[in-house]
Amino acid sequence: MEEDRDPQGRPSGRHETEEERLDRNLSELLQELRVALPGVQVLFAFLLAVPFQQHFTAISAFDKKAYFATLLLTALSAALLIAPSAYHRITFRYQQKGRLVFIANRLAILGLGVLALAMTCAIMLVTNVLFGTVATTVVTTALVLAMFFLLWAVLPLKRRLRYRNEGLPLLDPPQDD
Repeated sequence: MEEDRDPQGRPSGRHETEEERLDRNLSELLQELRVALPGVQVLFAFLLAVPFQQHFTAISAFDKKAYFATLLLTALSAALLIAPSAYHRITFRYQQKGRLVFIANRLAILGLGVLALAMTCAIMLVTNVLFGTVATTVVTTALVLAMFFLLWAVLPLKRRLRYRNEGLPLLDPPQDD
């Protein structure tokens, strides 16, 4: 039996119909969002409570701006990561699963990117409040941003680009990594 191919014509490594593939893709995406959303919700809840703390008004103007940027980035991340659920509910029973998976994938990637920025800003804010030195704040923020960029972008993109010309990976993981 000939191996099934994805919409771009690459071998999928699976024997499934287009509908089965879309169902699997959507299920995998929703599982991934279930991992990210609690972190966004906890950060957002914390940020919403902070201004009501007794000493919040004593922070510097920079810290207030950093706090507000972090709050807005967290809200945007939550909106982007929850958007696939709203899209699905509104387009339910309109045979739009292919479009849903396509759009939800992009929203999730964008939401995770914004989440990385929100978490980086939160670390920057805490570092500045704790240590109050520009050097410590800048170095810590740069290291945290580099960590997110490496783990959430560079490594998966490196893998994706590696297989772009070679096709999809075998079902067994390669031994060289």
